[in-house]
Amino acid sequence: MMGITIETIEPDPSLPAASDVVVIGGGIIGIVTALFLARDGISVTVCEKGEVGHEQSGRNWGWVRIMGRDPGEIPLGLESMRLWQDMDRLVGGDTGFTRSGIVYVADTQAKLAEHEAWLDHARTYQLDSRLLSSREIEAVLPGGRRAFAGALFTPSDARAEPQKAVPAMARALRRHGGTVLTRCAVRGIETAGGRVGAVVTERGRIACQRVVLAGGAWSRLFLGNLGIDFPQLKILGSVFRTEPLDGPPAHAVGASDFAFRKRQDGGYTIAHRGASVAEIVPDSFRLLFDYLPSLVKQRHELRLRLGERFLEEARTTKRWSLDVETPFERMRILDPRPSEPILAEAKRNLIAAFPAFAELRIKESWGGLIDATPDAVPVIGEVPRLPGFFLATGFSGHGFGIGPAAGRLMADIVTGRTPVVDPKAFRFSRFSDGSKIELISGF
Repeated sequence: MMGITIETIEPDPSLPAASDVVVIGGGIIGIVTALFLARDGISVTVCEKGEVGHEQSGRNWGWVRIMGRDPGEIPLGLESMRLWQDMDRLVGGDTGFTRSGIVYVADTQAKLAEHEAWLDHARTYQLDSRLLSSREIEAVLPGGRRAFAGALFTPSDARAEPQKAVPAMARALRRHGGTVLTRCAVRGIETAGGRVGAVVTERGRIACQRVVLAGGAWSRLFLGNLGIDFPQLKILGSVFRTEPLDGPPAHAVGASDFAFRKRQDGGYTIAHRGASVAEIVPDSFRLLFDYLPSLVKQRHELRLRLGERFLEEARTTKRWSLDVETPFERMRILDPRPSEPILAEAKRNLIAAFPAFAELRIKESWGGLIDATPDAVPVIGEVPRLPGFFLATGFSGHGFGIGPAAGRLMADIVTGRTPVVDPKAFRFSRFSDGSKIELISGF
């Protein structure tokens, strides 16, 4: 069955005339940012052009991990794990959070050596991550048929349910006094005295002093209309979920050519960890030199494709005034078709490695567009050239797991509080100040 089922929420009916902070984007980053602001008594409005959590925040694998993260993201991952384990109480709802452990299996000694090198970063934080020998894998992942060189295992890593977690967070935001508007695209920002003064939506104007853009895959387009060049491309991920299935391991597992994790409903979410589609679009050429190091490093994982999206993005309006319909109103929700060949390949590889999946039945399959930066690290911070304007975007497929801490950090920055983690690694200026941009963690 093609498509994905994601919970919806009842939005607020009316547009406020003013709000201390307006958050653009109703994914996990935007919703959690607003939730922490609202809990501090700050009036906050979330404007979502489509439905809450209906793009990548509801389409990801549902992994909540610290293992394998870019070293700069590890503190954010630790804080997120602390927040996730208390999330159901925090939001007064079910997010599906479960500490189930995650295993990265390695086909070769070279890949195992990469995992061992990552452990050097992890030891600083006293994580429970450890290497498994080929013999030890059987005890952790019984029933496997593939000979692995070893694995990296983090028992404390976890999972949650994307299709229900973000809507639950949004309901909590509303209970704390935040306003959530759906099908309400922000067209742009008005300034006063050189700083943010209001946002203009398709339904009217909201006066505000601060704006947070948490626009995911739409961020580059929105920023371009402001004259801000943000290096971001979209990567197509393809996923399917199964009917309930007994027998396979309960740990989440990432291999070179498949990935799976058990779901709260008894089924499994399955994808191809070593294959994503990189659509060739006009921005692919504009940003070629920004992404060339990443492309070389991930050449075996990214499948370049030239298709309809090239023309779609070429025809997309790049500049607009605030009194006309924008691209955000013409395309409410990015709902791309998954790559059926990639999913079929993942299924074959998975069954060959773990025969317990042989009887799986596919319930749903879907695609999602991941907002990727050149170093696969997000931007979280203020835009220096426009006081009062903040970015929380470019999460490169990592946003669901680290979303709670990223939202908390963004709220800290917006309010001027001491940040929960050092935000230096996430500064926007790293793309223009001569910093070395290096891909470590991948998408």
